[in-house]
Amino acid sequence: MESLAKNLFTLRKREDISREAVSRVLEMSARSYERYEKNLRDPTAPVLVKLADFYGVTLDQLVGRAPLPPAEEER
Repeated sequence: MESLAKNLFTLRKREDISREAVSRVLEMSARSYERYEKNLRDPTAPVLVKLADFYGVTLDQLVGRAPLPPAEEER
């Protein structure tokens, strides 16, 4: 899911947070999160829900079926 990987990167950068910090909050290994962000592995459905909740977006937005909400500075 290339759109997912791109959106994870974009959302993380918007939050100005490290991969390690995201992985700690979501209780997963930093390596697993990195693989999702680099499109090397697809997350399971429960992990997708955790990611969407963490970033405050819908599943459709997270996986690229709907546009991401604008960043704070774009509003």
